[in-house]
Amino acid sequence: MLIPTEPIWIDQDDQLAALCATWRQQAAIAVDTEFMRSETFYPIAGLLQIGDGKGCYLIDPLAITNNESLRELMLDPAVTKVLHSCSEDLEVFQRWLGVVPAPLFDTQIAAAFAGLGFSLGYSSLVKNLLTIEIPKDETRSDWLQRPLSLAQLKYAALDVAHMLVVYGKLLQLLKANNRLEWVKSDCADLVSNARKPEEFSDAYQKVGFAWKLRPQELSILRDLCIWRECEARARDIPRNRLIKEPSLWEIARKKVQDLAHLQKVPDVPSRTIKNDGETILQIVSTALDRDESSWPARLDPPLAQSEGPLMKNLKNFVREFAEQQQIPAEILIRKKDYEFIVRSGMNGGEYQLPVRLQGWRFGLIGEGLLRIAAQSQFVS
Repeated sequence: MLIPTEPIWIDQDDQLAALCATWRQQAAIAVDTEFMRSETFYPIAGLLQIGDGKGCYLIDPLAITNNESLRELMLDPAVTKVLHSCSEDLEVFQRWLGVVPAPLFDTQIAAAFAGLGFSLGYSSLVKNLLTIEIPKDETRSDWLQRPLSLAQLKYAALDVAHMLVVYGKLLQLLKANNRLEWVKSDCADLVSNARKPEEFSDAYQKVGFAWKLRPQELSILRDLCIWRECEARARDIPRNRLIKEPSLWEIARKKVQDLAHLQKVPDVPSRTIKNDGETILQIVSTALDRDESSWPARLDPPLAQSEGPLMKNLKNFVREFAEQQQIPAEILIRKKDYEFIVRSGMNGGEYQLPVRLQGWRFGLIGEGLLRIAAQSQFVS
């Protein structure tokens, strides 16, 4: 089968509308994006690639003015959108088109369940399944320049040229092992999570060493993190350009209340002190005045060494099961899932599973994990 790889440039609204009408007659299309975000909080769409098995179409977001047909295509329930490692692509679509494509099929997730490896890159996947080499030369190109170079155009086209063939082969492997529904479920979760409203109130919990802070200090850190999240988005700048997390932690720990002390906090940009110093101090002051009933509870410290044997037993159980199934353990469970289970039974409580392990994973590993955890509690 001859796979078309020549790039077809699309920069007219009527061209795009006609193509979208055609693509909506297909069961699946290959999708990829190229974008820039080094200087911004949000990704800036530089190119959209769509492969339909007959051509590799490069759609110019900088020239297209009417995106309605594209939005309808991305939401058409009859057309599966095939992407690879799609989390950043979903951000691009949300920012550019205001939609999250669905239904989608992530070939990186599918490759893991097919036993081809965890977090496999697209070029490695194509080489594995089709013995075709895909160059990586233009990975860090400027996708907002116009015109794009011939090398960029060819690179972008190759990102979708083989994807539908890869998709077909993955479907065969997954169906043969009765794992297709697992992939569909995880891909649906990707869409669901991407569509959830942004929530910043828990951002402070992700700051390193936040567990060392007392409740009042956590109250300051929480408000500072909410401010940083909101401002980074409003100004469309990277979070760290505004201020880094360790600096927020230090401000909260020391309860900084004047500019002189703020200037001594490591790594706070001078422009942030100049433009936002008074705002930061006001956030601290407001948090200090807040009643202690509104303070967050102290965060859990790292697990004690005494919890090590249980953690090891849980990991060994999943590892053995994964080896039997010839799939990566990482696709079944995350590090934070182990920790959730261990913490849920501390102080004599009944062990619980995180939500992610209560769906189809329950019958595979969830039930066994609970059994092992309960046995350890009985032994202790």
